[in-house]
Amino acid sequence: MDLATIMGLGLALGGVIVGYLMEGGKLSALVSPSSMIVVFGGSLGATLISSQMKTITNVPRLVRKAISATTLDQLAAVQIIVELARKARQNGILALETEINSVTNIFIRRAVQLVVDGTQPEQVRQILETELDAMRTRHKEGIEFFTLMGGFLPTLGVLGTVMGLVHMLESLDKPGAMGPAIAAAFIATFYGVGSANMLFLPIAGKLKNQSAIEIGVYEMAIEGILSLQAGDNPRVVSMKMRSFVSPEIRVKLEEGAA
Repeated sequence: MDLATIMGLGLALGGVIVGYLMEGGKLSALVSPSSMIVVFGGSLGATLISSQMKTITNVPRLVRKAISATTLDQLAAVQIIVELARKARQNGILALETEINSVTNIFIRRAVQLVVDGTQPEQVRQILETELDAMRTRHKEGIEFFTLMGGFLPTLGVLGTVMGLVHMLESLDKPGAMGPAIAAAFIATFYGVGSANMLFLPIAGKLKNQSAIEIGVYEMAIEGILSLQAGDNPRVVSMKMRSFVSPEIRVKLEEGAA
């Protein structure tokens, strides 16, 4: 589990609920099944219209990915490719065929396989960059779902509040019932605004950040693999990939090289 995600969600929910309770509110007053149906059902329906069914079926996997602490390790990717470059330098490119199965990352493994198969460098770049473009599109589809939900939820919350106020206006002849009716009407806005800004939009942001990291690692890997294929010295391969990584990782790479 990603500690930042869990802490952020806990702080967001905790801050809202604790603040509400400090003002004398009751949690039971925030429960409104009808408002849930209007806000979440309406928002999901609107998002379904805008998305593809395959994206909807991937939502559970995307949520698990957002709260997962597993991200691509830039340092490990550099070390793997530099080690492969060292072996290729010593024993030739074909010697990497025995190393392919030990590479756990599918993208890097496929890139090494292309090199071992004797694919021309420009074709290697083209194939790998095409795969990256397809990856960006898949990631964008998942991010778009949560972004759309984050946009529809507040609007449906306002719609639910308007519907509640319409119902309240029908009871003007009962002044004693107006206060609870108004309070219940605004629960829909609470659901819409709260869930959009504390759940769906943050998940979209987390997925976008993870996608940027993953794409960056693979762009770095492409340069490293092409440098390896060109027969560059392992130190040169490492230096070409260092421009993609953070200063902290550069320090670790320099320490390892030393």
